[in-house]
Amino acid sequence: MTQRSPMHPTGRLFAAVAFTEAVTWAGLLIGMWMKYGPLANAALVKLFGPLHGVAFLAYVAVTLFAAMRLRWPWWASALALLAAIPPLVTLPLECWFKRRGLLGPRPMR
Repeated sequence: MTQRSPMHPTGRLFAAVAFTEAVTWAGLLIGMWMKYGPLANAALVKLFGPLHGVAFLAYVAVTLFAAMRLRWPWWASALALLAAIPPLVTLPLECWFKRRGLLGPRPMR
């Protein structure tokens, strides 16, 4: 059994917002399929469009906060911001950051 490193509270916040951003992306994609597909129903787009907009802005803000608070290298900060653009990329990025220790407590220098 491997020992998992504890997550910093800011790392937990980043993980939660990354998950929320991905879920709202998925809801918006399903809503667009329903709107432009055989059902022609825009109800989910009306629901998940604004939710995803708020989640996206929250993800960008929390990413910038986490980058400063957890002292991420520039490449990690850039990847985290870019991950919000394609659908559902924030989830694998968050898992990768967790494995690399970028969401845990930072060692003192």
